Amino acid sequence: MTFIRAILIFLFVTIPFNVQSQTVSADLFKSMEYRSIGPYRGGRVTTVSGVWGDDQTYYMGATGGGVWKTDDAGITWHNVSDGYFNTTGIGAITVSKSDVNVVYVGTGESPIRGVKTSHGDGVYKSMHAGKTWVHLGLKETRHIGKIHVDANNHDIVYVAAQRNLWGPNEERGIYKSDCTSSGKVGFLSLYNKRVFCSI
Repeated sequence: MTFIRAILIFLFVTIPFNVQSQTVSADLFKSMEYRSIGPYRGGRVTTVSGVWGDDQTYYMGATGGGVWKTDDAGITWHNVSDGYFNTTGIGAITVSKSDVNVVYVGTGESPIRGVKTSHGDGVYKSMHAGKTWVHLGLKETRHIGKIHVDANNHDIVYVAAQRNLWGPNEERGIYKSDCTSSGKVGFLSLYNKRVFCSI
């Protein structure tokens, strides 16, 4: 078998092939243009969240581009945070398992970079799958890296915040949703028990 293989390789290398090179006219490419297929602005992606029971819908958070959503598994994306968020740096996105219309977003880029790290202004919540948003507070936390929503109750939320990356501060830590008895929405710091509420 090795001998036959050697003969075939020898014949293949030594027999000249009459291959004609083809040239393609550059005129065929004149009408072609490069185009961006989106998202049309963004930056580094810092967080992505899928939707329970739906393999087509995802949310993406960018460091300088806000929150984007796709309903067709990433073929097209549209921004859902413009006009609602006061910042474009996103650190965490979580979709509730008990109600997939409820989405929480933590602002502020969470991966620390030496050059520039975009800070945010707290937590936002949508009750309508990203169509509208409400700011829930925690403005001074600046960088939120993770949000956990209770699987059975989307009103029970934990937030992991970094705050000022370059110095000590009291806003760094874990927060739990609170203030419901007062009719306000807010969070309780599990570190120093301070309450952060918003209307």
